[in-house]
Amino acid sequence: MDGSFRIRKGLYLLFLLCLSGVVGVSIRYSLPEEKKSGSLVANVLKDLKLGPGELSARKAQLVPKSNKHYFQLDTRSGNVIVNERIDREALCGKMGSCFLLAEIVLQNPLKIHNIEIQIEDVNDNSPRFSKKEFEMAVPEHVPTNTRFPLESAQDTDLGENSIQNYTLSPSENFGLDVHTDEFGRKSVDLVLEKPLDREKEPRFGMTLTAIDGGVPQRTGTILIMVNILDNNDNFPHFTQSEYKVKLRENSPRGTLVSKVEAKDLDFGSNAHITYSFHEVPENIEHLFSMHESTGEIMVLGPIDYEKETNYDINIKATDGGGLSGHCKVLVEIEDENDNVPEISVISITSPLAEDSPLDMLVVLFRITDGDSGDNGRTSCSVEMNLPFLLKSTVNNYYQLVTQRPLDREKVPEYNITITATDRGSPRLTSIRMITVKISDVNDNPPVFEKAKYEMQLWENNIPGLLVGLVQAADLDEGQNAQVTYSLVPGNASGAPVASFVSINSETGNLYVLRSLDYEQIKEFQVTVRASDGGSPPLSSEVVVRVVVLDENDNAPFFLYPLQNSSSPCNDLVPKSVEAGYLVSKVVAVDGDSGQNSWLSYELLKATDPGLFSIGAQNGEVKTRRPLTERDTNKQRLIILVRDNGHPPQTSTATLNVLPVDGFSDPYLNIASVSPEASEEDGSLTMHLVICLAAVSFVFLVCIIVFFIIKMQKKESSFIAALPQFPPVLPEIPETGTDSQSGSLSRTYHYDVCLTGGSLSSEFRFLRPLIPVYSMGDPNISENHRISSVSQETPEQMEDRKQREQARGAVSEDAAARAGGPSCAGNQAITANANIGQNDWLAYQ
Repeated sequence: MDGSFRIRKGLYLLFLLCLSGVVGVSIRYSLPEEKKSGSLVANVLKDLKLGPGELSARKAQLVPKSNKHYFQLDTRSGNVIVNERIDREALCGKMGSCFLLAEIVLQNPLKIHNIEIQIEDVNDNSPRFSKKEFEMAVPEHVPTNTRFPLESAQDTDLGENSIQNYTLSPSENFGLDVHTDEFGRKSVDLVLEKPLDREKEPRFGMTLTAIDGGVPQRTGTILIMVNILDNNDNFPHFTQSEYKVKLRENSPRGTLVSKVEAKDLDFGSNAHITYSFHEVPENIEHLFSMHESTGEIMVLGPIDYEKETNYDINIKATDGGGLSGHCKVLVEIEDENDNVPEISVISITSPLAEDSPLDMLVVLFRITDGDSGDNGRTSCSVEMNLPFLLKSTVNNYYQLVTQRPLDREKVPEYNITITATDRGSPRLTSIRMITVKISDVNDNPPVFEKAKYEMQLWENNIPGLLVGLVQAADLDEGQNAQVTYSLVPGNASGAPVASFVSINSETGNLYVLRSLDYEQIKEFQVTVRASDGGSPPLSSEVVVRVVVLDENDNAPFFLYPLQNSSSPCNDLVPKSVEAGYLVSKVVAVDGDSGQNSWLSYELLKATDPGLFSIGAQNGEVKTRRPLTERDTNKQRLIILVRDNGHPPQTSTATLNVLPVDGFSDPYLNIASVSPEASEEDGSLTMHLVICLAAVSFVFLVCIIVFFIIKMQKKESSFIAALPQFPPVLPEIPETGTDSQSGSLSRTYHYDVCLTGGSLSSEFRFLRPLIPVYSMGDPNISENHRISSVSQETPEQMEDRKQREQARGAVSEDAAARAGGPSCAGNQAITANANIGQNDWLAYQ
């Protein structure tokens, strides 16, 4: 038991310590009533121990505890000034002390200071009687010193400004007695000082004056008319001098409050009693009514506990003879739960920044209830699915603070419903809707619509052409969502990016700055940056791949025969060839790509169109029929190559074909490779060694024969006319290939040794023993050649024929001795080929 008491005591002290951190000092000021608007009440900076500007920084507010805002706070100077004229009598009535309560609320951190402003009374109201004239009846034989209560004057001022004295105009029969009750209220009685004589003076009047103590003094008067009646011996007498009753608030009109009863011992008309209110405030006459015959007090107007909690009603009973008796009815008002809780918003932070820290004050409000007891106790709640937390402080103040991070992009505003409920029966509830908007913070970078862009444009474009559009969106709003575009510095194909493209900073349109050539640059990449207008700005980047599309802007180019060559291209063909003989292979390339580089060949013009044909795809020139003696010794072919573009491009080249004698059989009877051929592969090395030895032997014999013939020459002036061969084709570099349009094989000088019926042949690279001479210069005329031959003497021509026959015999004899291949040695042969073991192409 003792331990639980200590725990409760410790919790109570802890609660007081927590409250002391929120509730500050209580400050009291005084102010006379009826001050003009704008009048200075006090300066709170010194009392609150705050510096200049701190009120504004902490969002100070003066929150009244009443419904009216009588004062306002200047947060710059700290002055509390009058906002509305104050009437103390209307505000507090007869209350001895009149205070206006308010609170100065400081935020960040929350601090509440109580302000009490006492309203001082000024003498602004004169004493006032309810009637201008009062009549009373007095029996003739009333004894002296009999007192007759008179109606007191009312003065809404207090203290020295209220009624201090009464005076009566001079009278022979009556005097005035003023006395003060226990509550400080003054009452006045008319006292009979001299017996009355109805026959001498049946009626006379007096003036009663009420005087207050203000400066200057104010007065109020009433005329008292006294009527002298015939003899009435007994006064009405109430059964109770004081009645106490309870009345519920908001009782309907006509509700019985109480019933008073008085008795008179007289008979006849002197015993007839009438009831009435006596010396009551004006508001009581508006709230209650009195039945003059039965003495019942009924409800006449609305009864409001919040305005008045009790009423004192003086009742007078008057008999038919004019005598009266008095009693008092005390009415206590019982409170009912007739006031709903009132939610007053003190401050609200809207818009609220989305990056606000946790536990930041969003809404500060107070709940008040005009009822008392449990009817005035309230509770408060808000929705649970909000990122805000409701905290209760003191004096029915509540704070709504942030408890989770905010994201404007998800929820741009919150509609907060505050519900306040009292504890009365039945419970009353009030609802207040508050809207808190979330202000944007630059927390989202621009996001491009695509992770990577790819744009295409045709080559040979016009500078300034629109290539495409990049767009980025920013989830923020306002300035934070304004996106500007720029190019990230860098290089593309060895040149600055800015030399290729430019971008519109507002729209994201990408423009090409110069004409592009597919053959020089096929694609390039640029990096585009999108930045927002926030502070600091956020940005994101995206890669834009620009692909240059090929146009058919390049005509095919001949590599063989070499296009635009100054020397004609001559190919030799034996006269004994059959149809289908491969004469040459035409090779062309195209700088374009794709189908623009697909080439097809055709024979545009020929000396004999029916003699040769050309492969449309491979460019192989072949014979269509065997050569005859009627065919000319020089065939001129004009070959056209066409690409597959739109429109197609073409080129032409000229090929000269010269039929000659003296070739061995150009065709090899190539047998089909049987399964047994694989068994002979093992002897291939041996066969090659044998062939090499045979060729070496034949070569040595030829050298010996040549020197023997040379030594037998007797005529030193003999000049043998050597045959002339076509010029060697220009060599193509070893790496001169084109990945797009084919390749051209290397050109070599070689000797070919062919064997009939053997699958293995000898291929040797040798340096020619006999120099290669040109077949003839095309610039030299044919007549010149004939004339040079015709200059020989008949003896010289005969000797030349004999020597040629001897040379041929020696060669045939050497070949017969070797028993192997016959070598067409010492010939300069140009081959454009893929040469295998079973396919030899020989050109002369």
